[in-house]
Amino acid sequence: MNSVSGEPPRLSVVVPLFNEVGNIVPLVDAIRSALVDQGPWELLLVDDGSTDGTADAIRELTAGDHRITLIRLGRNYGQATALQAGFDAAVGSIVVSLDGDLQNDPADIPALIHTLREQDYDLVAGYRVGRQDPTHRRIPSAIANAIVRMLTGVRIRDTGCTLRAYRRELLQGLHLYSDLHRFLPAVAVAVRGARVTEMPVRHLPRFSGESKYGLRRTPKVIIDLIVLRAIHSFRERPLAMFAQGALLAIICGLLSGYPEIFTGGFPDSRFSLILLALPFIWLELAGFLILLGLMAEVALSWQRSARPSTPLLVRRRG
Repeated sequence: MNSVSGEPPRLSVVVPLFNEVGNIVPLVDAIRSALVDQGPWELLLVDDGSTDGTADAIRELTAGDHRITLIRLGRNYGQATALQAGFDAAVGSIVVSLDGDLQNDPADIPALIHTLREQDYDLVAGYRVGRQDPTHRRIPSAIANAIVRMLTGVRIRDTGCTLRAYRRELLQGLHLYSDLHRFLPAVAVAVRGARVTEMPVRHLPRFSGESKYGLRRTPKVIIDLIVLRAIHSFRERPLAMFAQGALLAIICGLLSGYPEIFTGGFPDSRFSLILLALPFIWLELAGFLILLGLMAEVALSWQRSARPSTPLLVRRRG
């Protein structure tokens, strides 16, 4: 219980941090100012394996304010894992996440909480207005946002903004890994049937330190988009996904065997045996994909039977 008043916190703020020692004090001061009228709250600062003294700076703050908790990971796992660690430790009925670089303005938190409390939403996502990032970061971000909207149908214009407010019941049914925190609104809709909205938030110039993002993360984001598509479309019916791959393999097998099937054989060459084997390789691949799909269906059926009930998202006001 981290509330100064002795009441359990109704609001939990989760901030992932990696080498942000220069931002800790002004960040905490800004959060304190923003939450003056929000009742009992806790602040969970997750040190994601920092090497610059971030954890020591947080310890000094926790000594003077019991609402602040340090969660220290053994090494640098990435923002998704850091957020998950904070979500797992949060006790408030409403959870807010934001970046630790002070580019998210804590002054926007009350508006997010108000929207979540007063309207029937499970997640309120911020989208950055007047974004302060350079062009080489804004353009890939805009492309990724457009792809996510196209793949999932979830109309969120800024999936990269960490400033969000969640109902605790929603987070209890989600598990973040890789870079899926970026696509959390879309994952929440696909996995939990969450009601999601968005609102504008400020974006400030970086106060201290260096950005941890860049074009080098593009391949990882592309892979996560593929995973997101699979989660959104095939989570409850994996056989359908593998069957589509099997159908494509069968078509490729028929096309590669066209000379043998319809013209009486391949032209004589030293590659004839290889060409003759291609249709069988494609057909074997199709069978293998069907087998994988059946195994996935069996695993999913076992998981369903092991659960006590269907994981419904029960919405409660507060």
